[in-house]
Amino acid sequence: MRVLGIETSCDETAIGIVEDGRRLLSNVVASQVQMHAEYGGVVPELASRKHIEALVPVLDEALAAAGLTLMDLDAIAVTYGPGLAGALLTGLNFAKAIAYATGLPLVPVNHLEGHIYAAWLDIPGGVTARPDFPALVLIVSGGHSDVVLMEGHGRYRRLGQTVDDAAGEAFDKVARLLGLGFPGGPAVDKLASEVKRPSLRLPRARLDGEYDFSFSGLKTKVQRIVRGEEGEAPDTAELAAAFQESVVDSLVTKATQAALDTGARQIVLAGGVAANSALRAELAARSQVPVLAPPPALCTDNGTMIAACGYHRFQASGIAPLDLDVDPGLKIG
Repeated sequence: MRVLGIETSCDETAIGIVEDGRRLLSNVVASQVQMHAEYGGVVPELASRKHIEALVPVLDEALAAAGLTLMDLDAIAVTYGPGLAGALLTGLNFAKAIAYATGLPLVPVNHLEGHIYAAWLDIPGGVTARPDFPALVLIVSGGHSDVVLMEGHGRYRRLGQTVDDAAGEAFDKVARLLGLGFPGGPAVDKLASEVKRPSLRLPRARLDGEYDFSFSGLKTKVQRIVRGEEGEAPDTAELAAAFQESVVDSLVTKATQAALDTGARQIVLAGGVAANSALRAELAARSQVPVLAPPPALCTDNGTMIAACGYHRFQASGIAPLDLDVDPGLKIG
């Protein structure tokens, strides 16, 4: 079964085609990073306009790369939330048009759930990973930091979440404070790699929720240091490394403890921040169960993860009518 996945939740126009929920046939992404970097963050209206311009060329390229036509497909999967409302609408309406014109079923996909399935795609030359439930999923991105127990396909129980800033949001804000530009995650990761072990130790939030996160206070601490309110500031690389160490330690501590407490058989690392080298290494080192993470290129938003998830949604009769609307605040679990 061949599923085409459409992803436009934020600033990437992405379309991918996956066979039987596993085999990647094509993966095309048109990124808007350079445009939004001029503004220090994503501008929703500009993102929506760029999606409209890019969707048809990206679709043509994805079909050509797979050697297929629309009539060779079996379903159209599309992100309908969470994300920027205008951006989501462009992708959803495009998917509806294709479904209407071809008669193919329309399969709605939760963007967060899609990120999980990127970990189980068969990548040429890569290691084939298989789902082993229950799985503890750590979803970390610009808008979300969630600890979720996945008991089976489509069965989720959210155990924890961020109470303020998400991890990716904190990376972007701290990168701005340090003058590193946008997007902040890769810039902080690269600079922090110059410091083997930071001498500065930044705080970890203590929360009532056993598996919840908070990064707002950490961001404020960095801001005070940069402004000279905490005495002489360390060099930028030292501060970046200390910040990253704090975020990674918080994420890994909660995820590994949740995996032990729930009897999870594996940990799945998902979302844009899953590309962070320190997070991947620390989680693998401290976990007592196997850790699965997509290749860095598939951690960020892409259409193949939506197609892979859409396959399982289709198997569960998750077909939507053509009057489906977007859900910008959609949750998981």
